[in-house]
Amino acid sequence: MTVGVLRETYPGEQRVALIPDGAAVLVKSGLRVLIEASAGLAAGHTNEAYLAKGAKIAASRKEVIDASDILLYVRALGANPVAGVDDLKFYRPGQVVIGAGEPLSSPASSQEIAKTGAAFFALELIPRITRGQAMDILSSQATVAGYKAVLLAASHCARMFPMFMTAAGTVSPARVFIIGAGVAGLQAIATAKRLGAVVKAYDVRPAVKEQVESLGAKFVEMELESAEGTGGYAKEMGEEFYSKQRELMGRVVAESDVVITTAAIPGKKSPVLVTAEMVKRMVAGSVIVDLAAERGGNCELTKADETYLAHNVTILGPTNLPSTTPYHASQMFSKNITNLLRLLVDKTGALKIDTSDEIVKGTLVTSGGEVVHSGVRQLLGLGAPAIPA
Repeated sequence: MTVGVLRETYPGEQRVALIPDGAAVLVKSGLRVLIEASAGLAAGHTNEAYLAKGAKIAASRKEVIDASDILLYVRALGANPVAGVDDLKFYRPGQVVIGAGEPLSSPASSQEIAKTGAAFFALELIPRITRGQAMDILSSQATVAGYKAVLLAASHCARMFPMFMTAAGTVSPARVFIIGAGVAGLQAIATAKRLGAVVKAYDVRPAVKEQVESLGAKFVEMELESAEGTGGYAKEMGEEFYSKQRELMGRVVAESDVVITTAAIPGKKSPVLVTAEMVKRMVAGSVIVDLAAERGGNCELTKADETYLAHNVTILGPTNLPSTTPYHASQMFSKNITNLLRLLVDKTGALKIDTSDEIVKGTLVTSGGEVVHSGVRQLLGLGAPAIPA
């Protein structure tokens, strides 16, 4: 069976779905690996590096798609809404497509894949269970985003992060406030602390307080109900909750030199946590890095993929930070995807889609010409799936 790796076509995307070491693992498992020429180059992996690990290089993109039983993407259609359409005409029934596809926010794209007869596994839907951790791209890529967000903030902030004792006097440390203590938030806390900042953090899930404090940050407590949902994600709350949250948070934001927001809800618009009024109250030269910019932003003034000045505060709205550190982001993504393939390919090298497995069922979006994922079907206004899933 052949696994094909395609060069990413989303603008600015530098990651690759499978690195040479990942290719070696698949080849050792009895699979043939076919790489589109230069697919890994932006992430630091040459064609020669893949060849050395037993993979083959294809002369064209169409050759990869035509020859492959399984296609690997970082961004499949949905997560690549414009250029991703170009591959659809080459898909065939029984082929498997694996990648990020934003099925909860772009369900119509999943329906388009279904029409081709291909089976689509959306990596964002990996269940947050112990067994799924090694396949969880949201966590692995959030690690990169949280780290990089702090570096961006440090490079734009008018203040240095650490305290310095100099002949010219004492330089006080920057005050960093991180909103959301998921994977990205915790990595941001750790990175800001390593740079010497005084760090505070807040999360709607009180259970993360111990994790925040273990990294040396102060947990900001607010008298609000818990917003912890299933699978460790925050759930969407009503406007009354967010209004009270903003009121309590305003004081902490005003006294911070850097605010990093990470609050995202899968498939939903990001809640506005930092208002324009809060930004006005921040000290001139402060910075906001909004990691929720792709879904509208946690800051009222955020503009996706823009950096601009508002009320003398620099606001950054990056939407694809993992791609700016493509070598290690691809390394983790590749490991996630090879671990998933172990569930889908048996010891004989044959494809086995076992929907009794919680991870397989949770990530399978299309099969047999139908959208089979119950959550995606609900978003599309469809009834019960026509085939078991």
